[in-house]
Amino acid sequence: MKITGIDHVGVAVKSIRERRRFYEKELGLRVGQEIEFASGGIKLADVDFPGTKIELLEPASEESTIAKFLAQRGEGIHHLCLLVEDIEAALAELGGQGLRLIDRTPRLNPHGDKIAFIHPESTGGVLLELKDKKKGKNRASFKNSVGVLMTKGRLTRVLLEERKRRPR
Repeated sequence: MKITGIDHVGVAVKSIRERRRFYEKELGLRVGQEIEFASGGIKLADVDFPGTKIELLEPASEESTIAKFLAQRGEGIHHLCLLVEDIEAALAELGGQGLRLIDRTPRLNPHGDKIAFIHPESTGGVLLELKDKKKGKNRASFKNSVGVLMTKGRLTRVLLEERKRRPR
């Protein structure tokens, strides 16, 4: 498995709007537009940070993994995302080594990238997200949906419609 870098650090927050003020006013960083990922039960916004980014994660429902995380641990670092050359090969290798994988096959994130998670039980307590470095290939089926992806409330429907059209 070839790790090519750190893509982002995921931070669980109660309110993106409240944290936006801190990152923009106190730290002078730019926070991107909030995106709702209804099927994942989260809202997210990226904070541009030199050399990487911070992904703010707010629960969109009480049943979401972020809501459960906040109830157990409070606000703070949720996960670390590593870029990998080939996510399918990385999952096969890590699974073959006996690591507990949350995702045995990649799934698509709200941006159309292939991702998968490794359980913190296998990583010394850190939830790791793997993200495939190949952006163009992963995002191809979402090319015409970028504007709609940014529209609150329509994200899930767009992702599902695009997935149905993709050859399997």
